[in-house]
Amino acid sequence: MKALVTFTLAASLLALPIAAHAGQAYPAEQVVKYGSIEIHYNAMPTDELQPEVAKNYHIERSHNRGLLTIAVLRKNKLGVAEPVPAVLAATVVNLSSQLAEISMREIREGSAVYYLGEFRVTPPDTLKFSVSAQPAGETRKYQANFSRPFF
Repeated sequence: MKALVTFTLAASLLALPIAAHAGQAYPAEQVVKYGSIEIHYNAMPTDELQPEVAKNYHIERSHNRGLLTIAVLRKNKLGVAEPVPAVLAATVVNLSSQLAEISMREIREGSAVYYLGEFRVTPPDTLKFSVSAQPAGETRKYQANFSRPFF
């Protein structure tokens, strides 16, 4: 059962569902790549999470709350991307130019490492996210910047 919940969380959090709001579709995977480093990201309303998943990760389900998920991967010598811990900083800006920091918490399950952060949203709005990630063992910080409408 724990494996099913973990799989459900990963599927729910790291892949944006295809949405047809305002005639736009959102890609199933969002990632920025810098050589051997990949930053996978997603932002979604928390009311889209299954109740059991939200409960297991202490996430409040609400139309006015969003969830930012980040996973940082590094390609090994064989070219296989593996999860790596990172120091993250994340912010969100709404259409009224209100800036908020998003506190990220690390989740480790087996070999998986990913980060969750909750934020407030008042739909309809388009939020701009900025994520800075410094993978373990690296001196460089990598950026992921993206926008996401909330309806």
